[in-house]
Amino acid sequence: MKVKTSDIAITAVMPSQYPADDLPEIAMIGRSNVGKSSTINTILNRKNLARVSANPGKTRTINFYIINKEFYLVDLPGYGYAKVARSDRAAWGKMIETYLSTRNALQEVLLLVDIRHTPSEDDVLMYNWLRQYGYGSIVIATKSDKISKNQQQKSMKVIRETLGMPTNAQIVPISSLKKLGIDKLWGALESLFIENQLNITIEEQGEI
Repeated sequence: MKVKTSDIAITAVMPSQYPADDLPEIAMIGRSNVGKSSTINTILNRKNLARVSANPGKTRTINFYIINKEFYLVDLPGYGYAKVARSDRAAWGKMIETYLSTRNALQEVLLLVDIRHTPSEDDVLMYNWLRQYGYGSIVIATKSDKISKNQQQKSMKVIRETLGMPTNAQIVPISSLKKLGIDKLWGALESLFIENQLNITIEEQGEI
């Protein structure tokens, strides 16, 4: 997929602030320290579009990034950060639930997990929730450069079994540091665009 333009379009905390143009949306969600912002910057080939913080739990809004003026990549607040106040966690949880359960433009939700660790109880609960709503066909395993290729295969098996992923769901290892796995992820998303008959231009990086 050739990303020609990518910009922050809307920052929202309630449905009335969501985009009103009905363009397709692909959302990303994961634990607060999973590397979601770095992954977004990597797949969009941008350095600081999504803010990367040394302190987990900084994303407190739903951020809509407009891609090629054809669809949105939606950055959802991270979950599972213990140092955040309980009231804040409850508010963020409600924000995420409202978006995921009511957004008609939403096509898929990508769950991000750290390839080095067995998915947490929160990860499993989130994935089960996504599956109930028909999402979860793609899971991104971040920080793949931190382990060997052989260990990656073992870790992906653990992730698949722990989450209870169906056989047709994909796990895509990603490394923001070494920029690995980008083409595979875009390939999976392109297949989704075609399957859902979305009016999104699929142009490969080498095409003119």
